[in-house]
Amino acid sequence: MDGIISLIPILLLIVVAVWTKDTFLSLVVGVLSAFLVLAKGNPIGAFNSFQDALYGVLTDDGSQWVFILIALFGALIALMGDSGGVLGFSGLAKKILKTRKQTLIGTWILGIIIFVDDYLNCLAVGAATRDLCDQHKISREMLAFIVNSTGVTVCAVIPFSTWGAFMGTQMVESGVAEGTTSFGAYLSTMPFILYGWLAVIAVPLFCLGVIPLFGAMKKAEERALTTGEVFSPEAKAALVELPDEEKASEGKPRRAINFILPIALVVFFTIWKEDIVIGLFAALLLCLVMYLPQRLFSFVGFFKSVMKGIVDMTPVIIIIILAYVFMEATTQLGLIDMVIEVALKSLHPSLLPLIVFIVIGLLSFGTGSFWGLAAIAFPIVIPVASALDVNLFLASGALISAVCFGGHICLYSDTVILTAASTQTTPVDYFRTSVPLVMVPFAVAALGFLVLGFVM
Repeated sequence: MDGIISLIPILLLIVVAVWTKDTFLSLVVGVLSAFLVLAKGNPIGAFNSFQDALYGVLTDDGSQWVFILIALFGALIALMGDSGGVLGFSGLAKKILKTRKQTLIGTWILGIIIFVDDYLNCLAVGAATRDLCDQHKISREMLAFIVNSTGVTVCAVIPFSTWGAFMGTQMVESGVAEGTTSFGAYLSTMPFILYGWLAVIAVPLFCLGVIPLFGAMKKAEERALTTGEVFSPEAKAALVELPDEEKASEGKPRRAINFILPIALVVFFTIWKEDIVIGLFAALLLCLVMYLPQRLFSFVGFFKSVMKGIVDMTPVIIIIILAYVFMEATTQLGLIDMVIEVALKSLHPSLLPLIVFIVIGLLSFGTGSFWGLAAIAFPIVIPVASALDVNLFLASGALISAVCFGGHICLYSDTVILTAASTQTTPVDYFRTSVPLVMVPFAVAALGFLVLGFVM
């Protein structure tokens, strides 16, 4: 009974999100219901628990790192937009991508190229391609789907990424491959991260019509093609002011180099120092050194643009704070431990990869957690797999695929929230239109893990 009750906040959040199409309201309802369940209906106890969780999120080192990252990205995107760098890059892309299908595939390729970090991918690719996609009447929902399908999923299948570093460490600590490095362990697991590979491959199949669009995404694309309106009514209403890069960079030369070099520096420092925040600080300094001699900004105007970018990211930070508080509540409800324990009890060895993928995937979707969930699940799943004589790399691939699925589709995961921010749609719009498409690689991956479970 307790397990069923702990699902109520997640179900309420999703129902309210789909019904109202409002991300903030749905998160508030989810948070309130979660703490009321924890406090057994006592509103004072619920409020006190909420305060404690909020304080914990705001003072957590990991959360603060994310808030700083988002603020710095907001500043960098504003500078590149106001300097004409974004439009310069779009102008360069226009010379190469001349048709609608070319633009869709080009956006997909750019997402694959920026593979080092899912946050960098989500924010940079969306900002770089918005203008070009608008000219070809590509809906913001479709753009968001492409961006996030080449964000967390690409990072999950490439060992030279933040995902590779984190998951490889978890594998070694859990005893997946004793005596090898985290990189070596992850390299051996790569072929079995089925969902990541399939989600990336599915994008061009949808873009080229090999797999026809259906459901809400088909309607969104029809709206953009027939009316030229790339925004949904909800996304348009959520924007305080529609983007106007043309006005911000009026009278300034549009040089693609003013976009490419700062992003390249972020990528370089992310690989070298393994910390994207250092890369963002370096990129902002580079912008100062590049833009002032070109007379794109005055010294004061430069920092006004920085502050504007940070302020623009404030709603995103607030939504992420609420999402983290909700994750904390679901953790306190004991949902993760309860579900994993029940799912893995008395399990046939051949079914373990499939069960791990589905159960952990649904948990990741429901809780909005992927790295945290992986850190919890690895020490549980790997000993079970070892005891059942299941291939440990296959079991690891199923687990990484599962949390990759959660990051790809959960409407209150940080990657979805950041993708929505960069493409200027809403997380609910992304969720509503992308769920039907995402279920295609999910179903194929589930079948793949079922077959591999028996074959291996």
